[in-house]
Order: sequence, then structure tokens, then C-alpha cells
Amino acid sequence: MNQLEQLRQFTRIVADTGDFAHLKEFSPEDATTNPTLIMKAATKPEYKSVVAKAISDAKQAGMSHEDTLRLILVYFGLEILKIVPHRVSTETSAELSFDTPALIEEAHFFIGTYAKHGIGRERVLIKLASTWEGIQAAKVLQKEGINCNMTLLFSLAQAVAAAEAGAKLISPFVGRILDWYKTANKRDYAPAEDPGVTSVKEIYAYYKKFGHPTEIMGASFRNKGEILELAGCDLLTISPELLAELKSSNEPVERKLSPEEARQSDVARISIDEKAFRWQLNESAMATEKLAQGIRSFRADAIKLEEFVAKNF
Repeated sequence: MNQLEQLRQFTRIVADTGDFAHLKEFSPEDATTNPTLIMKAATKPEYKSVVAKAISDAKQAGMSHEDTLRLILVYFGLEILKIVPHRVSTETSAELSFDTPALIEEAHFFIGTYAKHGIGRERVLIKLASTWEGIQAAKVLQKEGINCNMTLLFSLAQAVAAAEAGAKLISPFVGRILDWYKTANKRDYAPAEDPGVTSVKEIYAYYKKFGHPTEIMGASFRNKGEILELAGCDLLTISPELLAELKSSNEPVERKLSPEEARQSDVARISIDEKAFRWQLNESAMATEKLAQGIRSFRADAIKLEEFVAKNF
């Protein structure tokens, strides 16, 4: 078996792309999208019809400019769900990251629109930035049976708050954590000592030891070594380029994470309320900076999508 096939024995594989051709090539169980990925896909000629239909339907329904852009995200999600057997993640607007009621409203729009097209909420994950406000939105949505994927997650404090809110899934950003430490410390890291890998292992041990059912999906990988160090994580969302690397290698893959071992870990339970969350996030320069940077970056790509739509349709 190639490494991708071996990895599937321990971990659910998710494709980190909005490109339908890549989804068909690698047969992932789920798919994740974000403004950056949708922007890349939307500008490809082969996906022009998806954008055009969303805009046409939005005009007929008298939708606002904002809801038209949301409809584009859903229409890409609908196409993805024709290919993947389980779930797609659809991301809320970055500019709403600190507005709990607005995030809940947008999630309702997404779920309602998917429902109108015959897609049940069990096949959709609403992606929310792991701000305090985003986590509180997840708490409300989960109680309504709307599953959430907490993204832009860089710290144990965020992970614990998300689990205590009942979030279905978290997406710790392995590669972006590595980026920060490489820049800060002016050095490279081997996969086994990679700070992003270490962070996910810490969260995995905490969740399994204290019985949190929230799923952990490592994300934002920079190299194949990071992925292999997290073999056994609940899920891993992987770019097409790294999926291809895994598929082209037949080297053995060793399971690195298991619930049984994690439950024996020497980790202490921590208590998270809003004050503790904000303080612990503030104490991590990496998590504070990468969360803010990620929100700005997703907003910038959303603006690019808005401009692309305005110019071309």
C-alpha cells in the first residue's frame, strides 16, 4: 500500500481544496473549504458555471450582495458533496469573527440553503474562527444540532474552550504554528519536534484523557513529515500536493497517536471561562498573532472574491 492508503487505516482523510478534480483523484471522506480555496477555484474557467448559477439564482431571489457571496460558497459545497461521501465545511465571514449573533445568523443561512437543495445538516460543518465569540456561536449552534468546525486554532486554551462548548470538530493549524516558530527562532524543525505537531499531540492527549468527544483534525500542513507524525489523529485535512506525495510513496507509515496511550498521558485539566481564555490567548504571542493574521488573510481573500464577482458577472 502507498502511504495514503496506510494512513487511511488510522485516520480519516479530508481534502483541503475546492477543486473538484482533486477531490475525484484522491477520494477523501470529507472536504474543507475557506475563502482562499474558494477564490482559487472560482477563478478557474471550469468552475465559472458554478459561480454564474449562484449569482443568477441570487438575483432571482432578490438577495443582497453579502448573501450572493454566501450562496457561492454553498454552491461550491453542493458540488463537493456530489463527490465526497460525508461532510463539507463551509466557512463563515472573517469580518464576523467577533460578532456571535451575526455568526449564528450566517450559519442559519448556510444550513437553510443546503436544506433547500436536499442536503441535511449532518453533512455540513460550519467553520468558525476560534475567537471567544466564535466559540460562543458554536455553543448555541451545537445545541440546535448544527455541527461546527473551529478553525484558526493555535492553542490549548482555544481547544479546551471549543470542546467545552460542544464543538463537533476543531482544526489546529499545524503549519502556521511552525511558520511562526521558524521566523521567531530563526531555525528549522524536524517533524518530531515541530511545534505545530507538538501542539496537536497535546490537544489530542487532553481530549482523550478527559473524554471530550470533539474531533481533532490537523490542518495547514507544510510538509509530509508533519502529517506522518500525526498518523492516528481523528482526521487530517491535506492539500492536493501533499496527498500526491503520500500517494507516490510506499514507505511504511507508523501509527503515532492512539486513544489508549493518550489516556495515560500526564496532562492536567484546565478551567476555561472568558477571562481565562483571553488571558491564556494573550500569553501566547504565537496564537494571538496567528489568529489575527488568519482572520485578516481570510478577509482579504473574501474581498478578492467579491471583486472577481463584480468584474466578471
